[in-house]
Amino acid sequence: MVREPAALTLLAVLALAGCGGTPDRTAGETPTPRPPSSSPPSPSPSPSPSRPPSPTTTAADGRNTDACADADCEVTVSEPVTIPFRGPEGHAELSVTEVGPDRVYYEVTAGDGRSSGGADGPGWGCYTVLGEDSSSNGCGPAAPAPSAAPGTVVLHLTTAPDGTATVRISSG
Repeated sequence: MVREPAALTLLAVLALAGCGGTPDRTAGETPTPRPPSSSPPSPSPSPSPSRPPSPTTTAADGRNTDACADADCEVTVSEPVTIPFRGPEGHAELSVTEVGPDRVYYEVTAGDGRSSGGADGPGWGCYTVLGEDSSSNGCGPAAPAPSAAPGTVVLHLTTAPDGTATVRISSG
């Protein structure tokens, strides 16, 4: 029969047409309603007990922010925190003001200066370099931070998908 191969071809084309992903929409567009499905909805998975986020990477000093006092540490943070450390001109502080999935914002105070930064995105990060009379910073895809030259302190913060951020402080 000629109709049988044509029907199978039409069925295959229709099945393939339904295999595409959801198209990207720009802000403000409303989604196109889908026609009702003839099959019953699948059951929802049972909710699992909630746990605090566990870091996807292991920091050398864990969550011990006191390890940063000498300006040489690597810690994981999961909530806003202020971390005192020794800067080029004495006492300095890093205040992580916001941390969440693939997100970290912070402010650094050292001497009479103040610097801030923030990163939003998977694998993104920021760095701040503190010198005796200057500072610089940058944010973007998490490339390695500059090395700490003599008389400087480098702070490097990176995002993680689990709602934590890694903080690295090093002195030259």
